[in-house]
Amino acid sequence: MIDRGAPVFVAGHKGLVGSAVVRHLGEAGFSDLRTVGREDLDLRDQSAVEAWFRKEEPCYVFLVAGTVGGIIANSTRPAEFLYDNLMIHGTVVHASHLVGVEKLLYLGSSCIYPRLADQPIVEEALLGGPLEPTNEGYALAKIAGMKLCEGYRSQYGDDFVSAMPTNLYGPGDNFDLVGGHVLPALMHRFHEARKERLGEVEIWGTGSARREFLHVDDLAEACLHIMDNYSDARHLNVGTGEDVSVLELAEKVRDLVYPEAKLVFDATKPDGMPRKVLDVSRLAELGWTASIPLEEGLRTTYDWFKRALLDGTARL
Repeated sequence: MIDRGAPVFVAGHKGLVGSAVVRHLGEAGFSDLRTVGREDLDLRDQSAVEAWFRKEEPCYVFLVAGTVGGIIANSTRPAEFLYDNLMIHGTVVHASHLVGVEKLLYLGSSCIYPRLADQPIVEEALLGGPLEPTNEGYALAKIAGMKLCEGYRSQYGDDFVSAMPTNLYGPGDNFDLVGGHVLPALMHRFHEARKERLGEVEIWGTGSARREFLHVDDLAEACLHIMDNYSDARHLNVGTGEDVSVLELAEKVRDLVYPEAKLVFDATKPDGMPRKVLDVSRLAELGWTASIPLEEGLRTTYDWFKRALLDGTARL
């Protein structure tokens, strides 16, 4: 187990994943959490990041920062997604090496895998074929970050480990109707339709694509479990091992938010990968499995979203 009293840096603490990690570490008894907002530190700036690390001297690092978004955001801003994430991963990993961080966890994404990978996707599928074109820039940056951690482990003996989570959702998500991921965007779309008493809700794509969804609180728990129990160059998949079609997901969100709505699919919008579900057997062998069912996670996420709308903290 990593030391609960040592200084811990959570990079990206205001985002969906980072805020969940901060919550979970606090609940687990960590007493010295270090965070810094982008207004005070640009994680793309190597010299600034190095100066911050030398001042704060974190013992452990959870590298969960990055520029993220859904299919439309990825496909229309590929340069931004590639540049921002390459720089953020590079500066934090290198600074961690320079100041002698005891252990670092780097979070990638399941989009690192080939578009037509065999399902469920095993860790060994990495680099086995072409990537999904709609998020290639983001995927390449995530692969580079993971390989960077492997390189520092191989060359310098740094205890840097990597995990690849599946599609995430939960409190603190980005509910933007255009730039957000499929689940929060759907939830917002149905909420607006209910408010406007619309008869139909448009769903992007054909509805046939299949996706796996992991609640961010489950991921935060998995992150600590990995930091406590894993030290290897090979990355670990993190997910539920179960998937649903976008049609099934839309029906679940509709039944929760606005049961009266009719679903209308816009097949001119991209589906993305036909199917993406992870093989999570290696993490299960390590002693961790997800515990939050999708229906429960949808309900609590929607409750959070409604409260966030009222107090003005929702990311739209």
